[in-house]
Amino acid sequence: MDMTNSAFILFSAFAALILLFVFLYFVPVNLWITAIFSNVKVGIGELIGMRIRKVPPSVIVNSLITATKAGLNLTTNDLETHYLAGGNVPNVIRALISADKANITLSFKQATAIDLAGRDVFEAVQISVNPKVINTPNVAAVAADGIQLIAKARVTVRANIAQLVGGAGEETILARVGEGIVTSIGSAQNHKSVLENPDKISKLVLERGLDAGTAFEILSIDIADIDVGTNIGAKLQIDQASADLKVAEAKAEERRAMAVALEQEMKARTVEMRATVIAAEAEIPKAISEAFRSGKLGVMDYYRMENIQSDTDMRSSIAGTDSGSGTEGGKGKLGDKK
Repeated sequence: MDMTNSAFILFSAFAALILLFVFLYFVPVNLWITAIFSNVKVGIGELIGMRIRKVPPSVIVNSLITATKAGLNLTTNDLETHYLAGGNVPNVIRALISADKANITLSFKQATAIDLAGRDVFEAVQISVNPKVINTPNVAAVAADGIQLIAKARVTVRANIAQLVGGAGEETILARVGEGIVTSIGSAQNHKSVLENPDKISKLVLERGLDAGTAFEILSIDIADIDVGTNIGAKLQIDQASADLKVAEAKAEERRAMAVALEQEMKARTVEMRATVIAAEAEIPKAISEAFRSGKLGVMDYYRMENIQSDTDMRSSIAGTDSGSGTEGGKGKLGDKK
């Protein structure tokens, strides 16, 4: 019996210890006591409900205590709803307190909307109080005289609380400022005027209203550095001259190829004509032989014709021309025929 009683007592103590741990887990008594001493009304049932809904009571209670001490009128339901929506409750509370101390109008609804939009609402309030400086990358632009200028600017911005939801970010600001710098330098008559008065770039860029539709308000644009780059105009002229030279060379090569083709065609025609003449001359002895056979041409007629041809060849030789080769060939053939 003693053994049985001892085992029962140990089992009861172990079960009571487990029940105590379960009770302390679902009922965070320390948080409840802290809330009471901080004049924050949080019921035991609310704490148990947070545990059941898998909401950490310490985050909600500590944030509510901080908000109450700062004079903000919030409830556990507000904070728990924002937590369940995926928001950062402590960050929102810090942002609301900072905005209240800096006299910046920021409601709990606006703060939670900014936080759920993926922006750091506490950082946005800090930028509203302490403006941020954004350094632009090197922006290259060409003045009207063809000289390239490389400028770098510093943009001082302040967060626009009303435009944080749906407003464009820093990338848009940098892109618009770069575009404004390029436009300002491009409209200058020469690069010397830009180097003499770089503040003209700032004025022209600020007048364009580059912060419209963004989450920031541009306070100032300062040209931090400006350097002279390459002579783009001269380089373009050199490239254009090189291109024109290549075009001219291509056209000259085309004309040369056409001339060579024409020369080859003329040579082919000459060869063809010579072949035709040779073929025609080859028919002369045949015709003379046929005339001899048919009696249409006598021997005296033939010699008379030869004398005339010889006289013609002599005259041509004296004049510096050669026109007797065909007859001589025909005479030789005729002699062979006889």
